[in-house]
Amino acid sequence: MSFFDAINVSASGMSAERLRMDVTSENLANAQTTRSATGGPYRRKEVVLQQASGDGGFGDVLTASIGGVTASAPPKGVAVSGIVADPTPSQMVYDPGHPDANAQGYVAMPNVNSVTEMVDLISEQRSYEANVTAMQSAKTLFTKTFDLLK
Repeated sequence: MSFFDAINVSASGMSAERLRMDVTSENLANAQTTRSATGGPYRRKEVVLQQASGDGGFGDVLTASIGGVTASAPPKGVAVSGIVADPTPSQMVYDPGHPDANAQGYVAMPNVNSVTEMVDLISEQRSYEANVTAMQSAKTLFTKTFDLLK
């Protein structure tokens, strides 16, 4: 395990959470957008995360840390595998005066729930803060180790 693996894992988590916050902010900003570039209402987006390549998973890391032998590479953190559209159908709202209303007076609204997005945003912020704390702890550990070696 490299000296900076703990910092690299936290940094990858911070990058992933930052992207999730950006996508959630985009969802909130477009919660009332009934006409998008693709035609139709805005579709809610979600970030899909996965283990970074070479990551053996929690079990392998735990086994290696207690002195066991594993065949996998050291931890690399988290990676974004893509941003996908939420398949939830659009909501139909009766508003005959809206410019995007159909012949029956219904408007297709985005599948964005503001309450869900705010809860996601709080969760993403807390995850980001947890990664910052882990990075600061690793930095403190490295500093104390260097002090012992003086």
